[in-house]
Amino acid sequence: MCQSLNFIQIIFFRTFAENLGNMGRVMAIDYGTKRTGLAVTDPMRIIANGLDTVPTHEVIDFLEKYVAREPVDIFVLGLPTQMNGEESETMKQIKPFAHKLQKKFPTIELIYVDERFTSALAHQAMLTGGLKKKDRQNKALVDKISATIILQSYLENKFNILK
Repeated sequence: MCQSLNFIQIIFFRTFAENLGNMGRVMAIDYGTKRTGLAVTDPMRIIANGLDTVPTHEVIDFLEKYVAREPVDIFVLGLPTQMNGEESETMKQIKPFAHKLQKKFPTIELIYVDERFTSALAHQAMLTGGLKKKDRQNKALVDKISATIILQSYLENKFNILK
């Protein structure tokens, strides 16, 4: 028995079909003074995956090489905010990076996402995932997982998955 599609499913499939060939990935950046965690979606922008952690002084070069291989439409940059919602001290370092990012990649949209608690959530995910203490102390892994959490948060808010 064939069931008819509801209106939302029709809109989804129409939008999906229209954008199938021209969707670039979304990449999240968890910028740090020493290391920068990176995460990226699959080409259909459904799944957030940890990509890598690179030394911060090499991140622009890494992004150039990645963008040359894979289309990226959006950079999602973690925005460090305080509990009261104001910018943290780290923003003094992130603003010049964001400016450099926009100058180097003018066609890629830059979006900021609140990154409060991402490190704590990353540690909790590692603990829940059964990682040994030595692995949980790997700061590069924490940064990559934090970037993945930032990206997942963006995707959930973008598509209102949890609302």
